[in-house]
Amino acid sequence: MQEIKVSFNNQNLQLEGCLALPESPEGRPYPAVLLCHPHPLYGGNMDNNVIVAVSRALVGRGMASLRFNFRGVGNSEGSFAEGVGELDDAYSALAFLSEREEIDKERIGILGYSFGGMIALSAGIECALVKAMAGISPVVPSGLLTDCSKPALFIYGTEDDFVPPSIMLQEIKKMSVPGEVEAIAGADHFWWGYEKEVAEKAAGFFAGHLGL
Repeated sequence: MQEIKVSFNNQNLQLEGCLALPESPEGRPYPAVLLCHPHPLYGGNMDNNVIVAVSRALVGRGMASLRFNFRGVGNSEGSFAEGVGELDDAYSALAFLSEREEIDKERIGILGYSFGGMIALSAGIECALVKAMAGISPVVPSGLLTDCSKPALFIYGTEDDFVPPSIMLQEIKKMSVPGEVEAIAGADHFWWGYEKEVAEKAAGFFAGHLGL
């Protein structure tokens, strides 16, 4: 796996990221998935255990990934912006990803974990660049998925006490196109010890929907 440190602008803010690419030149330009990390105010960043595991699983299946730090996290400029600014960060990251020569802009997905799941789903629904999206233990506000017509995967742990799966499942029922749901027995919100399992499920979903 080749990892490239990158940076991109969102208006007047410089954001940092890490672009991971398969070692083999075969398949270039690559399908790619943007990865959105958990809540910045609770220690979330692009080096989160779940985000890194998903990145590796994607590359292992011949896809690229871009994980990045929201504003105010790590070396990304700015400060927390209540989810509004972070959504704008995701849009900028998608635009940056689509402009890379290594990436097939017709085959881009987005995934987020927890708070990042809310951002990823919100961006995925609205952004034409996104062809498929996924949330791992996602925060799903009421009504967010009502107009979702893109392929979507939702993964949750049966022992999640922080983001109740029941709320997510209620919102999924409102989708115009049925979403795919995966439950992983024994996993809680933090996924310690279950990283590889959840990452492989996510990578398999994107491989199927991004043409691999």
